[in-house]
Amino acid sequence: MRVPYFQVDAFTDRVFGGNPAGVCLLEEWLPDDVLKRIAGENNLSETAFVTPRGAEFALRWFTPTREVDLCGHATLASAFVLFEERQIAAPEIRFHTQVGVLGATRDGGAVVLDFPAWKAAATGVPAALADGLGWIPREVHKTRDYLAVLADAEEVAGLKPDMAQLARLDCLGLIVTAPGRDCDFVSRFFAPGAGIPEDPVTGSAHCTLIPYWSQRLGKKKLHARQLSARGGELFCEDRGDRVGIGGRCALYSRAELSIP
Repeated sequence: MRVPYFQVDAFTDRVFGGNPAGVCLLEEWLPDDVLKRIAGENNLSETAFVTPRGAEFALRWFTPTREVDLCGHATLASAFVLFEERQIAAPEIRFHTQVGVLGATRDGGAVVLDFPAWKAAATGVPAALADGLGWIPREVHKTRDYLAVLADAEEVAGLKPDMAQLARLDCLGLIVTAPGRDCDFVSRFFAPGAGIPEDPVTGSAHCTLIPYWSQRLGKKKLHARQLSARGGELFCEDRGDRVGIGGRCALYSRAELSIP
């Protein structure tokens, strides 16, 4: 079987920036163990698998070690491939996923995702979080992930976490955030328990970040940066029970996978 495959750098306008995602366009679903092996072979933070569903699409995401219920950058990459490489003319692409229907629209040279908003609840500081970061954050909240709030962008950029400690957390990953200098807020994301020590740019983390910073800053539209080594830029909007997460993409490669 020949599977069209694209590698896309998401949340950036240049190759070698942002977060690389694999996008596999399938005619029908392959067995789960094959999807897991493909994702492991690609060895990217996420590989997206897209199948037709009438005039819409079904979408799943895998890390090198497991399936995840939501992934922002690989959704952005999938929409970019369908818009640019498959010339989808519809104004909106709709993806059916584990967390419901996700939308993607064009906005000039960017793609904007319509994702669920996750309102974080304040919580105590787990020992693994404090030990993993090396200090106790100013605030800790939780949704799917833990959200640790630091004082400034320099503290976020300077983190050197203990990944073995963070892998003990009872969630997918840890978001660390602070106010930005040339943007509204910055973040980093660590998920060593899911096979991703540090994710370069994490769209799904912004389901938590956008409601938090929108309330704290008193504004609906926000400009964000993720301070990984590759870096990423996101254009965000608080829509109540939904969030808009926008970004650009750069195509790195087109290929075919040969699946026995």
